[in-house]
Amino acid sequence: MTPVVYLARIADGAPPEEQAAALENVLKAGGFLERLQRLDMVAVKVHVGEKHNVTHVHPEVVARAVSLAREAGGQPFLTETATLYRGERENAVKHALHAHAHGFGIEATGAPFISADGLSGTDEAEVRINGELHRSVKIAGQILLADALVVISHPTGHMGSGLGAAIKNVGMGLASRAGKMRQHSSITPEVEPEKCENCGKCRQLCPVDAIDEREGVSYIRRQDCIGCGECIAVCRYGAVKFDYAIESPVLQKSMAEHAAGALAHFGAKTVFINVLVNMTRECDCLNKRQKKAFADVGILACDDIVAADQATLDISAREHCNDLAHQSFPKLDPAIQIRHAEKIGLGSRRYRLVEV
Repeated sequence: MTPVVYLARIADGAPPEEQAAALENVLKAGGFLERLQRLDMVAVKVHVGEKHNVTHVHPEVVARAVSLAREAGGQPFLTETATLYRGERENAVKHALHAHAHGFGIEATGAPFISADGLSGTDEAEVRINGELHRSVKIAGQILLADALVVISHPTGHMGSGLGAAIKNVGMGLASRAGKMRQHSSITPEVEPEKCENCGKCRQLCPVDAIDEREGVSYIRRQDCIGCGECIAVCRYGAVKFDYAIESPVLQKSMAEHAAGALAHFGAKTVFINVLVNMTRECDCLNKRQKKAFADVGILACDDIVAADQATLDISAREHCNDLAHQSFPKLDPAIQIRHAEKIGLGSRRYRLVEV
């Protein structure tokens, strides 16, 4: 059957309570939570944004999903995993405190925040898949103990994959630390000496101290680099580069295959909610304030991860003449991850759009 993508539109700049109402409308229209059984453990996958990020999904929107899951008989909890890079989300303790600081505490959302990959990102399970790049992937161990999955994604541009939406939120966001490193292993950045101003930001923020100062410029030791892309993101001078044509396709395919490993556990008890609000050029992992790239559109939901992300690109292109990914990083082809996800059986790029 052709998957149905439900879209509830909102006005640009709509307050959180209207966004939450739109989320409720699409979830009820699709009957997604009717699939829950009494006392199902419901993992609500979120991204709380880095320290200075203010454009991430609002906690009130997440709280509405929690409330609806509980009304359906489930036991919802918020979940995420540790980041590879240094920041407020690098381990479970810092992550939980930061989530609370950003409004995702139990008092505000009605659900506890539980890291799916343990204290330091090493709680993992090896899941066999039929992939092109991988025969097995390392997934956050605790996520495989849940019964149902509600994925709330905030689509943005992304410096490595063009688009960061549901596929990235699941593939990268529900991988263990080792799984994340495997996905990033294709990214091998290097510094162009003539552009480097030797400001030191990349050296300061590299999570594995793989960048030295040599002859007055930064130098990346490839043998120690984990490919997280933090140096690319923080360089103000465009001095850090990688081969988009070769490395981005591998990253995108690997993300899709890790998503396959996480989703294989849940079957039909999944729903993907893409919040097309405050969409920005770069992802919510960056420790800075960003301006939104487009006017707000609304909230969509689908039980097909491929259709959800394809609809996100299509809707942003239709509303704004150019889709979110190509406006953000025109050198990248974000459809690689979507085509590959379809190829390995995660869903369909063909869908029917229903506005509610």
